[in-house]
Amino acid sequence: MPVVSLDRDHLFGGLEKKYTQEEFEQLCFDYGVELDDVLEEDGRTVYKIDIPANRYDLLCYEGIVRALRVFLGKDPVPEYTVDNSAAGGGLQEMRVTDAVAGVRPVVVCAVLRNLSFDERSYQSFIDLQDKLHHNICRRRTLVSIGTHDLDAVKGPFVYDARAPEDIRFVPLSKENEVNARELFDNIRSNDIHLKPYLHIIENEPKYPVITDSSGTVLSLPPIINGNISRITLNTKNVFIEVTAMDQTKAHIVLNTVAIMFSQYCKNPLSVEEVKIVAADGSSSTSPVLESRECVTNLSAINKLLGLQLSLAEVQKLLMRMGLKSHGDEEKEEVVVAVPPTRSDILHPCDVIEDVAIAYGFNELPVQPPPTISLGKQNPLMQLTDKLRLESALAGFTEALSLSLCSREENFGFLNREDNNSGVTIANPKTQEFQMGRTSLYPGLLKTIGSNQKHKLPLKLFEVSDVILKDPSAEAGARNRRRLAAVYCDRVSGFEVIHGFVDRIMRVLDVLPAGTPRKDKPVYHLEPRDDPTYFKGRAANLIVAFDGKPVVVGHFGVVHPLVIKNFKLSNVCSAVELDVEYFL
Repeated sequence: MPVVSLDRDHLFGGLEKKYTQEEFEQLCFDYGVELDDVLEEDGRTVYKIDIPANRYDLLCYEGIVRALRVFLGKDPVPEYTVDNSAAGGGLQEMRVTDAVAGVRPVVVCAVLRNLSFDERSYQSFIDLQDKLHHNICRRRTLVSIGTHDLDAVKGPFVYDARAPEDIRFVPLSKENEVNARELFDNIRSNDIHLKPYLHIIENEPKYPVITDSSGTVLSLPPIINGNISRITLNTKNVFIEVTAMDQTKAHIVLNTVAIMFSQYCKNPLSVEEVKIVAADGSSSTSPVLESRECVTNLSAINKLLGLQLSLAEVQKLLMRMGLKSHGDEEKEEVVVAVPPTRSDILHPCDVIEDVAIAYGFNELPVQPPPTISLGKQNPLMQLTDKLRLESALAGFTEALSLSLCSREENFGFLNREDNNSGVTIANPKTQEFQMGRTSLYPGLLKTIGSNQKHKLPLKLFEVSDVILKDPSAEAGARNRRRLAAVYCDRVSGFEVIHGFVDRIMRVLDVLPAGTPRKDKPVYHLEPRDDPTYFKGRAANLIVAFDGKPVVVGHFGVVHPLVIKNFKLSNVCSAVELDVEYFL
């Protein structure tokens, strides 16, 4: 979860009350956040608060203080308004060209008028943008934020896409003018903070760019702003532009930044709109500050929480969470006005959660469930635990390897033909993780290869799933639980693996063939021709269930080429069984 660092004394000043650490921890718990850590930095106490990942309105000092003051009853539920009175002859305009459609098609904007920044609020303004960039913006790949001193530039503004050589400007905190190509080369060599974002647009033939009416570059989203519109402590009017791949996320981010810092405007909690003119001539305005409705049912609230709340009580609790509501007690309907800051409320269950938080989780009644039922362990997991215990008692050490591997490891390294039986990842990020494994051997042999410095013999086992194609399955694939074990020493140790197989069969109550008892499954071995194993040193394990023989596994001495492929220094014997046959 995101963590917000706040100066304790500044925080308590905003809340107009001093708390002990224990009291503030309880307040955080009551509201649904967590005081994660307390640090001493430069002679001041810093509180680190864990914030739910979808509560973007709590990612800064302003949002946390505003929410807690409403929760504590110190402030009413805030009203966010549009104030275009300072726009004079008309709204600021952002004109969008059709060139951005294939690069970064969405832009929304807002203006904050007559701001009063101090050092704390200015730093909080920067920190909020950074946290949003790492959260909902997905490291700027989906959304990026640009903020500018409106008095240093002049609208109407243009959102365009141009060849990198045609974009020339002085980047933020720089003195010399460069084109976008030169800028990227410089960032790649000298700026570790911006370098991770270059990949977002560097392979595009045209880069998105925002200019003012004179052609001056304000921003090269999602990389960097221009130095001409740099915000300082003396900035009074802020122009906010948000470019994105997604309209919904763009509005969430714009609303969060604009509303959080509108409290520092001369007219608090008010934002000026900007007119967005699309390439086809259609227009709209942003931000959108109207509340939206979410309807839930009073009986559903009481049923889920085990309470008997009236409509008035529910409304009072919702007010503590910053939500206004109205309804009809006879119809048992509760209509909640969701403010633009609460993008986390998507469903009536989210409203019910806020009712529970305001009521107090520790205050909810504890009662036995109305339906009494008996639970038991999943049969496959029960069998898995049994095999894990017995394998460990047999002297083997458990390993847990990755479910993904390369095609070469899954087939080529095991001397097996690639029969297309595995589930392949369409766009693997690395050659090491190209497909789901169809055998547990690659993971175990790689683990042995990484631990060859340890004393011999090395005895490893794993009970886990392989992934196989299955056209009859809903997902087109299925998991199968398998047991695999590998013995590595200076000699093959075939007899050790053979003994391990016999022990596992005894644990599973499978008897050797020829045993006089007819009511139990029996097993026998047959020679196996498998390039993974040394020729003549491998066997199929065949179990007869109700007289019907099934090959449930195989074992043998690992082929020297397989040993070489996995860069092992000693010989191995191995076994792999499909344990689901024994359910």
